[in-house]
Amino acid sequence: MFEKELTVSDRQKLASVGFDESEHERSSSFAMIDNLPKHPHKAPAGIDILTLEQAWEKEPELMDGLCWQLVDPEKDEFTREVKANSGSGYLVRVKRGSRSILPLQACFFMRSDLLRQRVHNIIVLEEGSSLSIINGCVSGEEVSEGLHIGVTEILVGENADLSYTMIHDWSEGMEVRPRTAIRVLKGGTFISNYISIKRSKITQSYPTCHLQGNGATAHFNSLIYAPKESLYDVGARVILDAPESKAEIISRTISAGGEIINRGELIGLKPGIKAHLECSGMVLGEGGTIRAIPILEAAHPDVEMSHEASVGKIAQEEISYLMARGIPEDQAVSLIVRGFLDTDIFGLPPYLRKEVDKTVALLENAF
Repeated sequence: MFEKELTVSDRQKLASVGFDESEHERSSSFAMIDNLPKHPHKAPAGIDILTLEQAWEKEPELMDGLCWQLVDPEKDEFTREVKANSGSGYLVRVKRGSRSILPLQACFFMRSDLLRQRVHNIIVLEEGSSLSIINGCVSGEEVSEGLHIGVTEILVGENADLSYTMIHDWSEGMEVRPRTAIRVLKGGTFISNYISIKRSKITQSYPTCHLQGNGATAHFNSLIYAPKESLYDVGARVILDAPESKAEIISRTISAGGEIINRGELIGLKPGIKAHLECSGMVLGEGGTIRAIPILEAAHPDVEMSHEASVGKIAQEEISYLMARGIPEDQAVSLIVRGFLDTDIFGLPPYLRKEVDKTVALLENAF
């Protein structure tokens, strides 16, 4: 797809976030290098994949009805910057009844140091459609610092389902500022899997999902590992504004010297809704902090909402138990942490679990 544009090191970095240049077990690919989008290599039947510029040229009326409808361009300085600079990105539209078996992969690669990468993505699933997206964000070895702003607007139509997996591998001096909003209509399902296990200067992410049709469902899953000198201000907000809608937010966070602010907010507005929030954190060593901020808000008597929040360290008795069975202390710690980050809780399909497990396995060298 990239021909001779990238070095061996660049390609290894892309592979670290699940991007397979051979497109094995992928339906299609989209990539952006710095602020220059690469056209999709192929597009399966029933799915349109266009750069944002192509989308405005070919379907201006559609774009008028989609662009900046879910994310307010005046939300903050970062959305204003994307709006002012016509951020590059993609439009993915899955047509009515189309269901892709293999995932679409996308990658946003920063190759230039001190760059401000501005991205605006729009994803639309029409009625009865289905799609999985593996979205990798990564910077090259020559990048010491920079800024990535990613605006993403997602519409999941009636009885449609979208699985959206994000894997990040940024440089230590990077600022990462995604701004995401999702609308899910009747019977639709949105699943978000967010994985970041490398140090960045600051990552700030707080997507908002609006469940606006009867039986609409949202699941947010996240795995965060914060090394020293990193700040993760992350979480998710779901507004359940339709009867019988359901939501779940599950997060696993580990601080190994970094600061984590873990937010989760569920707002129940209609009868018959069910929602659960689970924030679990683990602090390894000295100097790290985790703040869990769970919020439940109910505006109707007929709702079921719950939350669990816990932050702690590895119990010494767990380490002692494994060491008594002949396992060295460092391996015992690794096993406990891997168990804490077990992706079984997310119910990922096999091809996604394979990519996520490869990323989590990289943590073994950190203990």
